[in-house]
Amino acid sequence: MSFDVILPFLRPIAHLILDPAITEVMVNGSGRIFVERDGRLETVAGVTVREQNLRVAVRNLARALGDDISEERPLLDSRLPDGSRVAAALPPVSLGGTTLTIRKFRTQHFTAGELVRLGTLTAAQLETLHRSIAARDNILISGGTGTGKTTLLNALTAFLPERDRLVLIEDTAELQLEAPNLVRFEARREQVGLPAVSIRDLLRATLRHRPDRILVGEVRGGEAFDLLQALNTGHSGTLSTIHANSAEQALTRFTSCVLQSGIDLPYAAIRYGIAQSLQLLVHLERRHERRLVTELMRVGRYDARSDSFDMQHVPGGAAGDDACQIHLAPTSKPVPRR
Repeated sequence: MSFDVILPFLRPIAHLILDPAITEVMVNGSGRIFVERDGRLETVAGVTVREQNLRVAVRNLARALGDDISEERPLLDSRLPDGSRVAAALPPVSLGGTTLTIRKFRTQHFTAGELVRLGTLTAAQLETLHRSIAARDNILISGGTGTGKTTLLNALTAFLPERDRLVLIEDTAELQLEAPNLVRFEARREQVGLPAVSIRDLLRATLRHRPDRILVGEVRGGEAFDLLQALNTGHSGTLSTIHANSAEQALTRFTSCVLQSGIDLPYAAIRYGIAQSLQLLVHLERRHERRLVTELMRVGRYDARSDSFDMQHVPGGAAGDDACQIHLAPTSKPVPRR
């Protein structure tokens, strides 16, 4: 078991790490401990970790994972062999003491049918998504942290045709795909003696490996430009996710990510490119400890005069079924590079 690598250094909280009902363990700089269980945050009473012991444990843990954390490099972002993520921060960047967060890799993966039974999405929404995948629409899944973006993306991959050659690109390998013709790429942080390999690097390389469909675990930065270029040059049927608070904001975030590429493109040209490349937006939220698809929208034309997209709610998939205009306030417009 991969937790065996870190348990010797974290004995006071070992029982929390091993508890299968707990998905995340958090030790704050103040010494207070929290866990996420069944989607809810809970305070752990009666368990303490002394600051000196925690700091030594984090340093030993980093070395065991082939990484390093010190006063010169006070941040740790590492991964266990099973995909669980370990993040830590040392003082002085972590005020009050060492902070440690362990996000356990979920071995349970929901099928699309199970997500319908759980109420994450409706049968009508699933049917729309199934048809869109078959039609090779480009689909962008948005939501905040912990809303189930990766879970939904993973479930939808079951609808991808077996004959298609898939290339999956992730910052950290999380998706569990079973496909006969699958290529998996994972980014690499800069290490001692080794240069970084970014999502942008991997996207460019992907185009030379004859992909039928490109899957991007999450769009976070300048790789949005390379993805947009791929979508505008015939690579359809993609699935990807992005952090956003609404379907409307997902388009703003995607635009901002394209601008981060450093490519000098007119703002309106980016927005036109997005309208021509993305067909379907899926937005998830957490409400009352449940993860729900709250918006399912088709992306239409872009109007530069009003800086708005023609968006249409998919019947049975959102708050309403009528066509609507999404208008962005001038203050929300990203500033293009000059």
